[in-house]
Amino acid sequence: MEWLGLHRGPLTVTDDFAVLDDPVEQDTFTRSDLQGLAPDEAESVLVVQGMYCAACADTVEAALQGQRGVRRAQVHAATRRLTLQWQPSQTRLSDLARKVGDVGYRLLPMQQALSVSERLRETRQALWRLFVAGFCMMQVMMYAWPAYVTTPGDIPPDIEQLLRWASWVISLPVVFFASGPFFASAWRDLRHGRVGMDTPVSIGILVTFLVSSAATFDPAGPWGTEVWFDSLTMFVFFLLGGRYLEHKARDRTAGALDSLMNRLPEVCDRQKAEGGYESVSLRRLKVGDTVRVQAGQAFPADGELLDGVAQVDEALLTGESHPVAIKAGQGVVAGSFNLGGPVRVRLNRVGPDTRFAQIVQLMERASTERPRLAVLADRVAAPFLLLVLLAAVLAFAGWWQVDHTQALAVAVAVLIVTCPCALSLATPAAMLASAGALARRGVLVRRLQAFEALAGIDAVVFDKTGTLTHDRLQLRRVSTREGVSEAQALALAGALAEGSLHPVSRAIAEQARKAPSGLAPLAGHTERAGHGMQALQDDGAWVRLGSAAFCGVEAQRLMPDGVPVVYLGDARGWLASFELQESLREDAHEAVCALRELGVRTWLLSGDHEAAARQVGLAVGVDHVVASASPEQKLAEIAAMQARGLQVAMVGDGLNDGPVLARANTSFALGHAAPLAQAQSDFIVQGGQVMDVVRTLVQARATLRTVRQNLVWAAAYNLVCVPLALMGFMPPWLAGLGMAASSLLVIGNALRLARR
Repeated sequence: MEWLGLHRGPLTVTDDFAVLDDPVEQDTFTRSDLQGLAPDEAESVLVVQGMYCAACADTVEAALQGQRGVRRAQVHAATRRLTLQWQPSQTRLSDLARKVGDVGYRLLPMQQALSVSERLRETRQALWRLFVAGFCMMQVMMYAWPAYVTTPGDIPPDIEQLLRWASWVISLPVVFFASGPFFASAWRDLRHGRVGMDTPVSIGILVTFLVSSAATFDPAGPWGTEVWFDSLTMFVFFLLGGRYLEHKARDRTAGALDSLMNRLPEVCDRQKAEGGYESVSLRRLKVGDTVRVQAGQAFPADGELLDGVAQVDEALLTGESHPVAIKAGQGVVAGSFNLGGPVRVRLNRVGPDTRFAQIVQLMERASTERPRLAVLADRVAAPFLLLVLLAAVLAFAGWWQVDHTQALAVAVAVLIVTCPCALSLATPAAMLASAGALARRGVLVRRLQAFEALAGIDAVVFDKTGTLTHDRLQLRRVSTREGVSEAQALALAGALAEGSLHPVSRAIAEQARKAPSGLAPLAGHTERAGHGMQALQDDGAWVRLGSAAFCGVEAQRLMPDGVPVVYLGDARGWLASFELQESLREDAHEAVCALRELGVRTWLLSGDHEAAARQVGLAVGVDHVVASASPEQKLAEIAAMQARGLQVAMVGDGLNDGPVLARANTSFALGHAAPLAQAQSDFIVQGGQVMDVVRTLVQARATLRTVRQNLVWAAAYNLVCVPLALMGFMPPWLAGLGMAASSLLVIGNALRLARR
C-alpha cells in the first residue's frame, strides 16, 4: 500500500483504500466537532472521481445511503464533492470507498484530487481524446466531401466503397478511444439500473457506428444506401470539445475553494532542537514548533512571528491584497503569504484549529450543498432522460414508415439534442461562480441557497456595536483645568492607560502614543477593577485615571448626549476630562445610502441605551432605530417585521445576535464575530466592511437573474431543437454541436458572475 503523500497517481477501484483510515491523513478531511453531529459521528468531505452529471451524483448517494454507519451522504454534481456523515465506531471509510468503487467511481481526499499532478493527468487525457476525435473527423470529412459535391453516379462504385472503408478505419479510434468516457459512464449507469445523461449519447454513437459499419460491409443490404461516419466523428468531436471546455469552466466556478486547498505548502522547514532545520509534512506539525517560512510561501499554521518585520498578504482574511507589516511578537495566520525574506514563526494553532481550516470548512460545506432550484432541476432531468429514449424510439418508428433512410439519423439526433446537461448545470454553475467571486473579496458563503433568499430581501437590520461601529472607542475631546495643556494631560492619561486592557484605556493610550510628547514617566501602577488606574509621578504625588468618584471629581459620569467620559485627577482634584465616542466604520454611511438606492429599508437594532443608539443611527442614516432591546426583544422585533411581510437580512457580530441571525430570512456575520454568530449566519464578511453587505446583495440579485436566464435558455433550447430533430431538420452532427453549445452557453453565462 502507498501512503497518500507518496502516491504517484490517483486511487483506483482496485486500491485497498486503507489510506483513508489512517488517523493522521483522516484529520485533513474529517471533523467530529461540528455543530449538529452526535458524539459518535464524524463528517468527511471527499472528491468523487468519474462524475459527469446529476445522475452520477445520485448513483454515488444510492451506493452509500443505507450502509451501516452512514447517516447522510450528499454529492454536489457541479463540484464533485461528497459530504459524508458517518459513525467511525460502525464502519470504516475504506469500506465505504469500496462500495463507491463497486459502482465505478473513486473517492479521494480533496488535497490529492486537487493536486497539480492529478489535474495535469486529467487535462492531458481529455486533450488526447479531443485531438484524436478532431484529427479523425477532418480525415473522414475529406473522404466524405466528394459525395456532397457530386451527383449520384459520378463516383465509380469501387471508389465510393474504398472511401467508405477508409472512413470506417479512421472512425475506429474515435469510437473505441475518444468515445470511451461516454460508453464507460453509460455502462456504469445501466449496470445499476439507471439512465444517465451519457446513455442516450452512447446509444446514438454506437447505433450510428454499427449501422454505418453494416452498410460498409454489405453495400447491398438494407443499410447500404448511406453511411454517417462524418456525422459520427463530428458530433463526438463537438461533444468532447464541449465537455472539455465545460470541465475547465466548472473548475473555475469552484476555483475559490480549490485555490484555498492548494494555498498551503505540502512540506515546511521545522527547526530541530540543536538548531538546524528538517523538512516535514504539514500534518506532522505540533503546537509549539518553530518553522521557517521562505519568501513567497504561505504560512503553514497560525503562530507568532519571531523575527523582525514581515510583509504579509492577508487577502485570504480581508479580501484586500495590500501587504500588511507584521512585527515580531504579532500573530500570523495560515494561508497568508510571506512577501519578504525568510522568517521564523512559533506555531500556536495547527491543522483543523487554524483560521484557515475554519474558512476551508465553511467553503466546503457551501460547495457540497445543493440549492433548491438545482435539486428541482435534477429531479426533472432523471425522468426526462426516459422520455428522450422513448421519443427516439417513436421517431425511428415514425420515420421508418415515411423514409427508412432517414429514420436512424432522426432517432440519433433526438438522442443527442435532448440531453439535459444545460438544465442540470444552470443553477449550481451560477451560484458557485458567485461564491467564488465573493470569496476573493473576503466574503464567505456558508449556504448557496442563501443567494435566493438574499436576492428577495427588502429590509436590512444592523446591530450597532462591532457592526456599524468598531469594537473600540475613540477620543473625541479633552478638557483641562487652567494651567494644564491638553498634551500634558494626554501624556499623563496615556501613561496610566498603557497598563490596562479596558476599551476606554486602550482608546486613550492609542491617542497618547500618536502625540509628539509621548507618555509621561510614571511608576507604581495599580488598577482597581471597575474604577480606574493609579500611579506615582516623579515628585511622589499620585495621579488617577477613571471614574469621577475614583478621581475625587464631583461631576456626572456621562455627558448630556450619552457620550461616556473618563476623568484624570491628582491631589488637587480635577485635572482633565476625556470625552469618548464609538468609532463609526468608515463605510457605514455609504453602505446605508447604497441600500436605500437599491430599494431596501434599514433598521438599527441595539441593546445600547437610547441616546447612544440614536446618535449612531443618525450618523449612518438608517430609517428606524430600536434601542435598549434585550435578545428576546430583538427576536420579537424581527418576527414582527416578517409578520408584516418584510424579507429581512440581519447583520451582527455579538454572541446575543445568534438567535436573531438564525430567525432572519438571511444573515451576515462579520469576520471577528463570535463563533455562535458565525454558525447561525449565511455569509461571513471577513474584512468587516459594511459595504460588502451591499456588494453581496447586488451579487445575489445578479445570480438569481443569471439562474433564471440559464433555466429559460435550457427550456427554450429543448422546445426549439427537439421538434427540429423530430422533423428531420437537424442532422446528428448539428445535434451534437447544439448540445455542446447549450452547456457552454450556460457555463459562460455563469462565469460572467465571477468577473463582477
